[in-house]
Amino acid sequence: MKIRIRSGNFKFFLPVPTALAGAAIKVMPEQAFAAMRKNVPLPYDRLVSRENFLLVYEICREILIENKGLEIVHVEAADGTFVSIIL
Repeated sequence: MKIRIRSGNFKFFLPVPTALAGAAIKVMPEQAFAAMRKNVPLPYDRLVSRENFLLVYEICREILIENKGLEIVHVEAADGTFVSIIL
């Protein structure tokens, strides 16, 4: 994934590897999942877990790889600010 931001004299480019998302889920503390569970209605709160997040990531990772190069966010403001996220 590639993130690009331009605003006036400021230019920012950040390549983000797809594998980094899986690593981020694995190192998230259990307290983060507990905090997310508080905002989910009762019958579904048990679905907010590290295992479910990893399962969804594994399924979506193949889709992200298949659609490499797809621009999912493209925003241009009147003042020239530009934001783009490309898979």
